[in-house]
Amino acid sequence: MSSSRTFEDKQPQRRASSGFEFLKGVGQVTGGTLLSITMLASSIVAGGLVGLAISFRNLPDVRQLRNFFPSETTYIYDVKGKLLTSIHGEANREVVPLDRISPNLKRAVLASEDSHFYDHHGINPTGVGRAIVVNAVAGGVKEGGSTVTMQLVKNLFLSQKRAFTRKLAEAVLAIRLEQILTKDQILEMYLNQVYWGHNNYGVQTAARSYFNKSSEYLSLGESAMMAGLIQAPEEFSPFVSMKLAKQKQKEVLGRMLELSWINQSEYDDALKQEIKLGRIKSFQGSALPYVTNTVAQELAKKFGRETLLKGGMRVQTTVDAKFQIMAEETVTKWHKSLLGQGLSKNQIALVAIDPRTHFIKALVGGVDPKISEFNRATQAQRQPGSSFKPFVYYTAFATGKYGPDSTVVDSPVSYRDGNGWYFPRNYDGGFSGAMPIRTALAQSRNIPVIKIGKAVGMNRVIETCRTLGIMSPMEPVTSLPLGAIGVTPLEMASAYATFANYGWQSPPTVIARVTDSSGNVLLDNTPKPQLVLDPWASAAIIDVMRTVVTSGTGKGAAIARPSAGKTGTTSSEKDIWFVGTVPQLTTAVWVGRDDNRQLASRATGGGMVAPIWKDFMEKALKNVPVENFKPPSQFSRPKSQ
Repeated sequence: MSSSRTFEDKQPQRRASSGFEFLKGVGQVTGGTLLSITMLASSIVAGGLVGLAISFRNLPDVRQLRNFFPSETTYIYDVKGKLLTSIHGEANREVVPLDRISPNLKRAVLASEDSHFYDHHGINPTGVGRAIVVNAVAGGVKEGGSTVTMQLVKNLFLSQKRAFTRKLAEAVLAIRLEQILTKDQILEMYLNQVYWGHNNYGVQTAARSYFNKSSEYLSLGESAMMAGLIQAPEEFSPFVSMKLAKQKQKEVLGRMLELSWINQSEYDDALKQEIKLGRIKSFQGSALPYVTNTVAQELAKKFGRETLLKGGMRVQTTVDAKFQIMAEETVTKWHKSLLGQGLSKNQIALVAIDPRTHFIKALVGGVDPKISEFNRATQAQRQPGSSFKPFVYYTAFATGKYGPDSTVVDSPVSYRDGNGWYFPRNYDGGFSGAMPIRTALAQSRNIPVIKIGKAVGMNRVIETCRTLGIMSPMEPVTSLPLGAIGVTPLEMASAYATFANYGWQSPPTVIARVTDSSGNVLLDNTPKPQLVLDPWASAAIIDVMRTVVTSGTGKGAAIARPSAGKTGTTSSEKDIWFVGTVPQLTTAVWVGRDDNRQLASRATGGGMVAPIWKDFMEKALKNVPVENFKPPSQFSRPKSQ
């Protein structure tokens, strides 16, 4: 700006006329008569409001505003600070202190709404008196005469109904408010509270929406345009009519010039300034809905829904937006590929977790969030099939009685099941005789895992699952080792990640850190790992699952680095899986149908899901150094129990 005068230098000067053309068109009352009546009414108002203050005993207590926190929008960012979405209730608001609001905007708003703001004590008797006269002549409420303080108490405490009694209540509350807050506090609260249109509350969200910048950097032209919105924001919005917005801008600038708060050069320059509009952001969806919806659910569980909608939290997720988009594109690509292979109506879920932190790195809940935001990664309880078997073998290893090379016999067996008998079968219908556990898992034989489960006790297997975070209902039945329970892909990824971290576990989370709008930390999810499994047994099951990939049912998942995993295929081919890991990343991929019908005859996790896992992991690990797993020999084997 060409002038160097400060905001305080440009405060309104007391003058005989306010400069507003409030008195036009008020019937047959002459200018001189109206001026006399106005002055008389002003005196009555000024003298009478003190008495009214005593009679309005049932009005709200303005002292509560000392600790008032307006509802604020919650913002969710990726791990690198990229904004993913905002969450709010009725009010989309970001609160900023007064010293971070452009002086241009402060002047423009006061020029438009209350040029005597720094002189009066809550009400402007001249303005109120004039409004009484105008309204009396018009036979109804036509003019407000409200100060900024009166508008603030109206927004916070009173209904929007235009009535004479409400105006009196506004005046009384305004006087009370000015006794407990400073002028700057009131102005700051007003600018952060006022509605600017398009569901933007407060200057910051409005500035970002209208001009794509912080309120701190608004120019004089932008500020005048925004100030002109306050009385009818949707009507004068530049998004609706730039012509009307420019008209209001000119009125505000004219008022500022009349008050000598700007000079002629500033006025001319502001009118000529090109207005570059932002875009209406308040109703936009999330860039990554599967991630942000999961974040919202975690926040609501931790802090309550009211805080989520109004608390103004700043949430840093554990997800890199580019990495997440790569995962979503991988799922979309393979969805189309599986359609071509006859898997109609297939859905895919993918969860990737860093086993060292249990931070979620990618979360894809379906093939298209635009069609369905149902998050199959976190909400779909599906049968894991044979991908459940490592939990059984880990439990056996943890007893100290079994190791990867312990022998188990794959032969016909039967078990009492209620009033009948249960005859478990292998997927191929045959039997392979004696074999090491390593081979039994690599070939995904059913009978050996049931025998081991019965030997160590199904209740122990359930304890392992609970420790790993699998909370679905489980019964210690003979068929449990075959995965006839409901689990989510997130639960499976988290469980395998604990194996990959040799028994160390943190709660899986998509949230790294949460602060309030002032930067105070509300939640810090810095990993605090706990040792929940036996390290040797964890390393042993990883070692066995490496064989699954090198020479077993998971050969389709082999990548050019050490990896471990397990295929999963349920009876009738309703759910097919591959869950696998390298030391730095664990990923679960599930394919199924929402109606729980068969995908296709002979659809298997090894044939159809392992290639998806491989494709994703090769992209995910492109610039990640190759690491080896620690062998079981680095840990002490538990003593036989």
